[in-house]
Amino acid sequence: MQWDLYCRVIDNHGDIGVGWRLAADLARRGESVRLAVDDASALAWMAPAGVERVTVVGWNDGPSAAPDVVVELFGAGRPAGSWRAGSAAPVLVNVEHLTAERYAERAHGLPSPLRRPGELPSTTWFYFPGFTRESGGLLREPGLFERRREFGRGDAWLASLGIAPMGGERRVSLFCYRNDALGELLDALSTTPTLLLATAGAATEQVTSLLGPSLRRGRLRVRPLPLLSQDDFDRLLWSSDLNLVRGEDSLVRAIWAGAPFLWQLYVQDDGAHNAKLAAFLDLYFAGADPVLESAARAAFERWNGKGDARSVEQIASSGSLEQAWTAHALARRDTVAGQPDLVSRLIAFVEAKR
Repeated sequence: MQWDLYCRVIDNHGDIGVGWRLAADLARRGESVRLAVDDASALAWMAPAGVERVTVVGWNDGPSAAPDVVVELFGAGRPAGSWRAGSAAPVLVNVEHLTAERYAERAHGLPSPLRRPGELPSTTWFYFPGFTRESGGLLREPGLFERRREFGRGDAWLASLGIAPMGGERRVSLFCYRNDALGELLDALSTTPTLLLATAGAATEQVTSLLGPSLRRGRLRVRPLPLLSQDDFDRLLWSSDLNLVRGEDSLVRAIWAGAPFLWQLYVQDDGAHNAKLAAFLDLYFAGADPVLESAARAAFERWNGKGDARSVEQIASSGSLEQAWTAHALARRDTVAGQPDLVSRLIAFVEAKR
């Protein structure tokens, strides 16, 4: 099928990150994809090699000759004339934001009748990614776990960046927005031998501001990273014992990495991110050891601007909690991986609507 995807880069790079993963996954399964984006500049470092069967165009460059599917990402709309006059109307899908909130399961797959100027009446279908079988699933390309196993501990990849971990050193990756709890995290990490791998942008800028040019505190040392492609971002998570991630795309990649992580949500003015975090924690830590669940919930909340300042310190400096969390992370990964992935479900969903 011919898929036309429309993506707006609203803030940061999470939108185009998800858009590119979706486009690339579809194309690698034999689909033809035209990705229209209003700012494709981030793809120069995010996906420098591109992917065969994916064509990237500007937002207003027009549709493909005869799209079978038109996808709006995150309800950000699409240009007028998203298929040529006289051609058959494509299946219209709005792939929404990822959330564990129950409304997503209720709304997943529902129709939205629509009439736009210059178009015949049509129906757009809501498609909600999610963590359960009642949702639209998570992006997970075929062969991901095989590549993870072949990658191993990541020493060779780190060496390619000029980084040599020391024996017994814990590895922590940091990808964050501005975060008031970062100083507490650095204090906690500094008590044991730790290599902090700070991504380019807000993470490196804040760490440098807090630690100064030495980029050291106690037994903690920091190595700033260059801008990473999506493949190298996965490798960063695979190389780390604890991952600090932000936004939707990196949350999913942290789950697939199977290591402990803290997730920082994008702050929404109406506070909707608080309900989103609570719903995720309820789902992710269901059935967890009560001691682990209590400590991890507190750390997640503090990492998102709420709660006790000691919460992040407790989870970052406790070896026993880290072992329990690693076991839980692997179990949760395997549970979610036992469900069909998003692209498999999306293709089947679209075929049923044609």
